[in-house]
Amino acid sequence: MMRAAALIMLTLAAPLQAAPVCKGTVYLTFDTGSQSQAELIADTLKRHQIKATFFLANEKTVRGDYSLDPSWSSYWKARVAEGHAVGTHTWDHAVFARDGADGTVVVKPGFGPQAGKLVSWTPQQYCEQLKRVDQRFTELTGAHLDPLWRAPAGRTSPRLLDIGKTCGYAHAGWSPAGFSGDELSSEKYPNAVLLQKSLRDLRGGDIVLIHMGIWSRKDAWAPANLEPLISGLEQKGMCFATLREHPDYKK
Repeated sequence: MMRAAALIMLTLAAPLQAAPVCKGTVYLTFDTGSQSQAELIADTLKRHQIKATFFLANEKTVRGDYSLDPSWSSYWKARVAEGHAVGTHTWDHAVFARDGADGTVVVKPGFGPQAGKLVSWTPQQYCEQLKRVDQRFTELTGAHLDPLWRAPAGRTSPRLLDIGKTCGYAHAGWSPAGFSGDELSSEKYPNAVLLQKSLRDLRGGDIVLIHMGIWSRKDAWAPANLEPLISGLEQKGMCFATLREHPDYKK
């Protein structure tokens, strides 16, 4: 009887002993891109049981389609089922250039009919760019986006932030230490150097920016660095969460 009771106590205690002690929380975020690393990212997060945050624009992919085409429905449905957070990155990946006249903003879309041109958008037009991602995402997955957005290239102004807020979205940038460098030249910034810098500088509370594929980088960042970055941070006692849990965005 005593032996059985002792075994029960050990069984109950085991999960408590195995539970990691969080010394801080790091928030991994992924922006759409060429999507060349989409499956690797999903598999790595799943293997480590990490929930992250994705920011979506309708970008051309290595498959020849676009990241919010129906062909990506199963991918995004799976991320929703896994509990990841998802925000908008503007439909056409429109990079802010400057404030314009009469309350407008001047942007340069990366895709769509105005790609590569400087165009002036009213607050309503910019809001439509944010909400169009949500509309398509709902069509693809049956779920709405989280009320989060990220300006392409991280470029904003107080006016642009107000437009996003009025539209119902809180802007989420990234921490200085959270810039992974995956969009930089791999000749000048090799993966090993970028990984070392991230592991050295990242602290609890930091938001990390990673892309789901960069056309211009010769040696892709994610295959070399995502796994060791996560493992290295785990060894330092870091835990991971979506931006839903971040103090600035928590409801």
